[in-house]
Amino acid sequence: FVEGAQNGQRYKYEIFSDHGEGRFEKGDPFARYWEHPPNTASIIWDQSYSWNDKDWMKKRKKTNGLDKPFSVYEVHPGSWMYNTNEGRHLSWNELKDELPKYAEEMGFTHVEFMPIMEYPYEPSWGYQLTGYFASSSRFGSPEECKALIDALHEKGVGVILDWVPSHFPADKHGLGLFDGSHVYEHPDPRKGFHPDWKSNIFNYGRPEVRSFLISNALFWCDQFHADGLRVDAVASMLYLDYSREDGEWEPNQYGGRENLEAIEFLRDLNHAVHEFYPGVKTIAEESTSYPGVTRSVEDGGLGFDMKWMMGWMNDNLQYFERDPIHRKYHQNEWTFSLAYGFSERFMLPLSHDEVVYGKKSLMRKMPGDDWQQFANLRLLFGWMYTHPGTKLIFMGGEFGQTEEWNFKQSLDWHLLQYAPHSGMQSFVKALNKLYRSNGAFHKEQFSHEGFEWVDFNDSENSVIAFTRKAGKKEFLVICNATPTVLENYRIGSDAEARWKETLNSDDTEFGGSGISNKKIEVNDIPWHGRTGSFELTIPPLAMIVLKRTK
Repeated sequence: FVEGAQNGQRYKYEIFSDHGEGRFEKGDPFARYWEHPPNTASIIWDQSYSWNDKDWMKKRKKTNGLDKPFSVYEVHPGSWMYNTNEGRHLSWNELKDELPKYAEEMGFTHVEFMPIMEYPYEPSWGYQLTGYFASSSRFGSPEECKALIDALHEKGVGVILDWVPSHFPADKHGLGLFDGSHVYEHPDPRKGFHPDWKSNIFNYGRPEVRSFLISNALFWCDQFHADGLRVDAVASMLYLDYSREDGEWEPNQYGGRENLEAIEFLRDLNHAVHEFYPGVKTIAEESTSYPGVTRSVEDGGLGFDMKWMMGWMNDNLQYFERDPIHRKYHQNEWTFSLAYGFSERFMLPLSHDEVVYGKKSLMRKMPGDDWQQFANLRLLFGWMYTHPGTKLIFMGGEFGQTEEWNFKQSLDWHLLQYAPHSGMQSFVKALNKLYRSNGAFHKEQFSHEGFEWVDFNDSENSVIAFTRKAGKKEFLVICNATPTVLENYRIGSDAEARWKETLNSDDTEFGGSGISNKKIEVNDIPWHGRTGSFELTIPPLAMIVLKRTK
């Protein structure tokens, strides 16, 4: 207690230690507000805020359920949009005026923010945190950050926060060597130093550290009304040999490679979040085959609600980057995800990691001329939205950003003046509407019962067909991954069924060539193991969705 301390005053802890330098200054690990980087002082702050999202919070447990749509728009606050007059990123207040209405207009159910907690190094994009209990002062005050979340809730849009319990930077004002000794990080560099990110790893076996991290997760749920936490780099936490060569890691007490202390921490984390905030969802960014990531803690799992489907992302980007003439030799890359698609509750991500460091934008990954690139990307998005699982698109992808992401500048919003880009945006909007308004695409999104292959063997034509269903509602999806128009293409169906085309990525509204199927006539010719079939025209590099009307 410091008598006379007032709101807005800056402070640090001066620490006298028998270790290391002996005397140094640290920021407050629990500070609610920090100076704008590169300044590093903590700030005394009364961040009281009157929320206006009572209705949202009351119904959240239901609307945020696993049988509800999760169409997530991943956003980096510093580069989503710029104040063009002043050549700078938007503040929390300015984002509040633009982002909620855009997310609502596009039909996204959630916005996922890359880390909004305080961080010192801009190129880390927020994944190297020093202020775990403070929203970043780059954009304004904590109350202004809350007002942005409040505004998203007012528009019916949930908020997922990226959260980083896997590592932290060694900046002198931060958590590293806090009293001159290893307070937060594991003292053994084989467990306490991350070779990929040159950062410290938390000591998950220490109760005080576990308490700090779990309290922090609950803090963002409580004080900032977060509707979900996407936990970063879970794979690096699970394995002692992650990114390490032989001799650089030490096996656990049973001789295995699993980090037993981190695993126990993750279970405790998910148990606490679900106990205290049952409407909040936890999502693991986890890239290995570790079993039971989304199995409940009571059943021996880690307890996450969802896991990123990195295998789908890697295989499909590899497939779609191929020239269509070669795709027939790689059909398995396109379809393999359904071999394990229900082993976990998966979220399909096309995230920021795929459009940086020379990987090119999603648009420029696609082969062919401009028309084919747009058509390929529409097909990829269409396949993603009709594939089982929840969805995530990184900002800019929804309108076909052509340049890869640069955190130092705004998205290229001027591209929307051109029809192909506005058409892409309209198509993503249509996909969100399809996914949200039809239970066949989300009620059974984690279950075998919601999906059935019609045909995945036509590699020669690079065509797949499948149904999505829930109850009596059923949709048939057909995808053509070549630039060839396939006429009189026969698809199997129940003989008594009737179908109507309800979405077509080749529609001229979306920038396509306008090939469609006005009337579909089912006959009693058996096909694809079904009692009947019908012929239709499949547009080039396109997906079409048929709705069963009888």
